[in-house]
Amino acid sequence: MKKIIVLLVSTTLLFGCIFARDAKKKSTAPKISATANTKTLAHQTEESSAPVVYFIRDISSAGMLKAYNALGWTATGKTGVKISTGEPPASNYLRPALLKDTVQTVDGTIVECNTAYGGRRASVAMHKQVAKDHGFLDIAQFDLLDEEGSMAIPVAGGTRLTENYVGTHFANYDSYLVISHFKGHAMAGFGGAIKNLSIGFGSGTSSEKSGKAWIHSGGKSFANPWGGDQLAFLEAMAESAQSVCQYMDGGKNIAFINVMNRLSVDCDCNGNPAEPDMHDIGILASLDPLAIDQAAIDLVYAAPDSASLKKRIESRQGLHTLDHAAEIKLGSRTYRLVELN
Repeated sequence: MKKIIVLLVSTTLLFGCIFARDAKKKSTAPKISATANTKTLAHQTEESSAPVVYFIRDISSAGMLKAYNALGWTATGKTGVKISTGEPPASNYLRPALLKDTVQTVDGTIVECNTAYGGRRASVAMHKQVAKDHGFLDIAQFDLLDEEGSMAIPVAGGTRLTENYVGTHFANYDSYLVISHFKGHAMAGFGGAIKNLSIGFGSGTSSEKSGKAWIHSGGKSFANPWGGDQLAFLEAMAESAQSVCQYMDGGKNIAFINVMNRLSVDCDCNGNPAEPDMHDIGILASLDPLAIDQAAIDLVYAAPDSASLKKRIESRQGLHTLDHAAEIKLGSRTYRLVELN
């Protein structure tokens, strides 16, 4: 039986990120908010049937491992750890020191796919060099899932897609630990668990059939990610994310972690992102990809200093991804939040 364990640390990879911002860099990094109000989150419930989302304010290797362990899951078989390697020279990708303990606990291989927007990660050789330069080879083995092209996996119940295209190496793993950096995004509004499951696993334009272009175009093009309908793109993200979960044992063994630090309006696929202007929040972990993204959104909307990120999300109609994910039953928008000390 295959498993997928998805620790989100919205990784990602979307294409509008090539439009680097000229925002002035601040002299100090954001501090963790000590006052994040977890009692007024919009979709939080006390219903026992709702999925649990664990929350820890400690953004450290120990904090991530504690969040993972709280889930009570153990990766088995050959385990891929899906992250974003980050676009050079200055993106906010999750640093290897933060990931190391959790990656090594699951004896994972770090996995990625090439981009569809050019840049330093568009080809196999360049992308492997970036992974080395960013320190990921110091903590684990590294595998580009689309190094040898793409494979199709079915999408059930979608309105935009009937197939999703991932790298051929995707099938080589028995479980996945997907670590996603939650942040803004130039095209999707925000990136978290769902984006990492969809665009993150999508094959790049180095493949004959690019899953990334397929998703961005709403199922219209394997080569051109640009100029498609926005709602079609957002809905295709939700549908391709669901296909990954369905392929890996129907999502029965999926776990997610979202790291909410360096909350820029720009994605890690932007090599020169805008400097974050809000506090770091913490780390979330859940067995439900929709619940964890909804909880992250609720925490952003509850933060007093999140105006820029909220504007980015709403300007791209980003919340529609969650709407469609709920419609296709990817997960639950309501959740029980359990804070870890």
